[in-house]
Amino acid sequence: MDLFKSLTVLSLEQATVLPYLTFRLAQDGMNIIRLEHPVYGDPNRMVGENILGEERMNAYFLCINAGKKALTLDMAAPEGREIFRSLITKLDVDIFATNQLPRNYKKLGIGYESLKAVKPDIIWLGLTGFGPDSNEAAYDPILQARSGLMELTGEADGDPQVLGVPLPDMGTSVHAYGELMKALFRRQATGEGSCINVSMFESSVSWLTVPITLSTLTGKKVSRRGNTHEFFCPVSVFKTSNGFIYLAVGNDRQWKAMTSLDIFKSLDRPEYEKNQGRIGDVENLNKAINEITQIHTSEKLIEWFNAITLPVSKIKSMPDVVSDPLVERRLLFSEDPGSGTKLTLAPPPVISPFLENIGRKLTFPPRFGEHNHEIYGEILEYSDQELANFKEKKVI
Repeated sequence: MDLFKSLTVLSLEQATVLPYLTFRLAQDGMNIIRLEHPVYGDPNRMVGENILGEERMNAYFLCINAGKKALTLDMAAPEGREIFRSLITKLDVDIFATNQLPRNYKKLGIGYESLKAVKPDIIWLGLTGFGPDSNEAAYDPILQARSGLMELTGEADGDPQVLGVPLPDMGTSVHAYGELMKALFRRQATGEGSCINVSMFESSVSWLTVPITLSTLTGKKVSRRGNTHEFFCPVSVFKTSNGFIYLAVGNDRQWKAMTSLDIFKSLDRPEYEKNQGRIGDVENLNKAINEITQIHTSEKLIEWFNAITLPVSKIKSMPDVVSDPLVERRLLFSEDPGSGTKLTLAPPPVISPFLENIGRKLTFPPRFGEHNHEIYGEILEYSDQELANFKEKKVI
């Protein structure tokens, strides 16, 4: 049974943080309807290659918007706010979500109290950069800089670096996902809705478990260290004859097993028996290991390390990751009925019963305003003439 198919989410969304959240909710089977301004739309629609050869459907947008429907609506216009209230009631919206700046809530009529007056049990979610009392602009790299994530990323003697994935965006989405599930449970138990505010900054800082505690406890500077680990050695990237591997020796027993291999017997020295000794000479030890690994293939090294249960991995490219058997069996797909364009989409952490039932195939990311007629005309019952007038006035 698909538990979430009866739930409707109306989302005034753009960029990444909220679209990624509703992408996850779509994978649970929820009915996701994204709202966009009829003139400006979601800026991410214009980012990346124009694979389809049509406006507002560029590649970057396609990555996290499958499985949704799309409406255009100017909620700053009086008619737009009236249509919006009709959407809330006639669609029986369970969750309303937005990543608008808080200063726009009143102007657009989307604040929690306003919507609660229309639908008392609604679950309201606001995703902001720095909380509901701040209107400071916030893009993911800004959050990475302010939260300290960049200070922790990069080589020890190099510049701070952004992460390879937008953790403030996607991490906030994951945290908001959990808050929504708690709110749904609360509503099921009590019949009451919820007002949820999630700050991207607070979400980002919450990942700093070790850095915050250790820096305040010891007074020592916690900063970037490249590919090595502060407390364990050898833990780093090592060159091979055909690429790179990452090796992680987490205790003295694993080190002993590693030096039992013929190629590493020269490193079986008393000063390296304990982790403290290895950490104390990390630069020389890593150099010595690298001199050994670079004359062997990644595949052979991985075979040897796996045989002694030592954590290791090839540094994989994106094609490598996609073809990994553990990934390949969980990938999601989406196909455009018109052009035949096929998308391969990142898998969720857990495949839901809904995804199993639909063969892991989501509907294609929606065109700009693609479902205006279906929802405004068929469900809200506006006539063709009324819809034409709204479009001419740029209300939809």
